[in-house]
Amino acid sequence: MDSRQPNYNRGRNTYLVLIGAGLFVLLSKVVATPATVISLFMVALGVYCIRSGTRRKGYVLLGIGGFILVGSHFAVIVSLVLISLGYFYIKSKEIHGETGAIQRTRLIESQKRNKEAWILRSLSLWCVIGELSLDFTLAIPEEPETTLVLQGMIGDIDLYFPEDMAVSIESSVLFGQMRVGTERESGTMNKIRWQSPHYETADTKVKLIVSYLVGDIDIKVL
Repeated sequence: MDSRQPNYNRGRNTYLVLIGAGLFVLLSKVVATPATVISLFMVALGVYCIRSGTRRKGYVLLGIGGFILVGSHFAVIVSLVLISLGYFYIKSKEIHGETGAIQRTRLIESQKRNKEAWILRSLSLWCVIGELSLDFTLAIPEEPETTLVLQGMIGDIDLYFPEDMAVSIESSVLFGQMRVGTERESGTMNKIRWQSPHYETADTKVKLIVSYLVGDIDIKVL
């Protein structure tokens, strides 16, 4: 019998408690008020502005929308964070197990790896606000199969994969827009799955899972 199983079960129960607590608070507090609608609209518009290139305006809108949302429904924000964090840890453990993959939680995460070669390692990342621009044509894989889990509340994600890299992609956002290869989704509850034709037989492959509450996700296969 695997001695790690009891520890895994205890950890999973802890994360389920986080999700349960978040759901309890959310169901007891959520109310669709004009302030909520306006703040969510400003957050979505802020993400769009950042993606369109007017970053200063976008971040201002994000800040104002977030301030209104937090001020109006602080308990709701806390519940969403608890649910998202709990789901992140469960998903991370299911995917990576005890492999020693890097696991990070951040309030704000900004990364740009698109100018020089970089080492590609398995990673699970959760953040409240994430801005990532990663060029996988410059990536040097450290292992035959790399798994990346990118999750959080608000994300502006730009990823570029070479056509000859075997990749499996599962991307979802509750509010926002996504483009994965030639597939596009926008609005609410968006989800796209995409996989390279030669993924199953490739010697080196990348498995990518992206999930954000509000997001602008752009994943290109060059």
